[in-house]
Amino acid sequence: MGEPLDPHAEEPLGKAYDARLMRRLLGYLAPHARLALAALGLMLLSSAAQLAGPLATATAIDLFLAPALGVEGARSGVSERVAAALAGAGLAPSPLAGVLGASAVYLLALVLAFVTLTAQAYLLQLLGQRVMADLRRDVFAHLQRLEVAYFDRTPVGRLITRVTSDVDALNELFASGIVSIVGDLLLLVGIAAVLLALDWRLALAAFGVLPLLALLTFWFKSRARESFREVRTAVARLNAFLQEHLSGMSVVQLYGRERAAAAAFGGINAEHRDANIRGIHYYAIYYPGVEILTALGLAAILLIGGGEALAGTLSVGALVAFLQYVQRFYQPLADLSERYNVLQQAMASSERIFQLLDREPAVISPPDGHRPAVVAGAIEFDAVEFAYRPGEPVLQDVSFRIAPGETVAVVGATGAGKSTLANLLLRFYDVDRGAVRVDGVDVRAWDLTALRSATALVLQDVFLFAGDIGSNIALGEPSIPPERVRAAAAEAQALDFVERLPGGFAAPVEERGQGLSVGQKQLLAFARALAFDPEILILDEATASVDTETERRIQTALERLLVGRTSLVIAHRLSTVQRADRILVMHKGRLAEQGSHRELLAAGGLYRKLHDLQFRDTAPVPASR
Repeated sequence: MGEPLDPHAEEPLGKAYDARLMRRLLGYLAPHARLALAALGLMLLSSAAQLAGPLATATAIDLFLAPALGVEGARSGVSERVAAALAGAGLAPSPLAGVLGASAVYLLALVLAFVTLTAQAYLLQLLGQRVMADLRRDVFAHLQRLEVAYFDRTPVGRLITRVTSDVDALNELFASGIVSIVGDLLLLVGIAAVLLALDWRLALAAFGVLPLLALLTFWFKSRARESFREVRTAVARLNAFLQEHLSGMSVVQLYGRERAAAAAFGGINAEHRDANIRGIHYYAIYYPGVEILTALGLAAILLIGGGEALAGTLSVGALVAFLQYVQRFYQPLADLSERYNVLQQAMASSERIFQLLDREPAVISPPDGHRPAVVAGAIEFDAVEFAYRPGEPVLQDVSFRIAPGETVAVVGATGAGKSTLANLLLRFYDVDRGAVRVDGVDVRAWDLTALRSATALVLQDVFLFAGDIGSNIALGEPSIPPERVRAAAAEAQALDFVERLPGGFAAPVEERGQGLSVGQKQLLAFARALAFDPEILILDEATASVDTETERRIQTALERLLVGRTSLVIAHRLSTVQRADRILVMHKGRLAEQGSHRELLAAGGLYRKLHDLQFRDTAPVPASR
């Protein structure tokens, strides 16, 4: 199942219940089966406690209150059994003692119900949180295994929704959904059995409103489902708009688009508000409707049961117990519709989560992948062809070799395919034809961890994580001690500015390195590469966005960084590549020329044209080789 291209295409809800999805969800419940069984046991106890109260009321009325008031009549079956038990024990409590005893039983039942329901709620929430943690762990681990191409075409907001709100919906399923449905059904079965035992004719009268409740619930379910879909769609649009405009706030303010953005947000916000209001409208009809039908059921019981009590065929205590039971019987029925919504939302969320988890990574390590003890660093591109989109080739028949320890630069116009070389070498993507080899072994035969551990990539747009300076250099690698981090910063010409920061290497780094200049972030990226000490180094436009002074410092760092490593330097500015052992000139996805700086200038080809365009307004740059 592929991800839809439309970021809102996930919103249709599908089936309210899917047995296949439910089996997979129960698989996440299995490691926490003890918690689930404990919660189920507490449900049984709470159901029994809720059944005991009305029976105690019936006993108190039939055995003690009615005789004390001079009212004789029929006794319920429970009252008869209690009377027989008291007589067998030789007990004849006074009316006051009997009422107090029944009241004590009622109170104990309430206390037991309170304790069990409280413990049950705690265990269910604990269960939901543990299942959520397991799911989030699996989703995040799976995301890290997916190929880079997947993230190129999948909105980040959608993936964040998978790990957050979709998983939260499953918490509701386990905390107040499926297990609670079992509890409600247990209580309904118990109450129905007691009602039928007390008086089957009166029980049928109580059940008479069930078809009306079913019709009302069906109406509510269909309307609420549509409302729920609208709300989810509106939330998705709201989040997407916020993410986009908060990330691009500088552009909004620069071009004075605040009013236009506010108006657009107001429209989306109004859609979200109206969708919620429509949902509130259905709830406002449904719950009062349930109350009215419940009142009709109680009225029918009073009418029929009152007649039976006057005729002496039904005890007053049984009638009172009936009224209490029926109130408790209708409430779970009303709750079941809410449970249905929870189930529906959970099924939709689980479908999206499992759709993501079922997506097989397109780039994986082969079984027994190549993991050499020593990496020499030889690189070979052999007749490589590649396209990000079918029919739009980016590389065509590209072949070249880089010897271990050699520094090779790649230049060319924007879109010539320079960065794609790095993507294929690191196996972020697989070639369509040909082969990319490291030390003579196709990268598709390498273990991915081994291949990427032997390589460092420094990009133009340096990514720094929230944390501190030291952790951004070592990236949490335990084999890199603080002394090595400091030495790497010194070699990368970054130590002086790091030591000027409050806290030095412990200085906090904000999200994406906000507060640090472009040059400072670039120097930290070089320090990171030095700390990991790779055999192969890739620089992708690493000096394109820095000032002249920072570029001078970076060139000094590069002299240290390139020593003894196979290096692929991708650059647009030719001033940064003139000292390379060899320069590859890319043009429209093909390798147009290669040679040293002096050789390419002398050839008068594409490189010479690029050089003249960049340096036509400056003094000629002497060839270094």
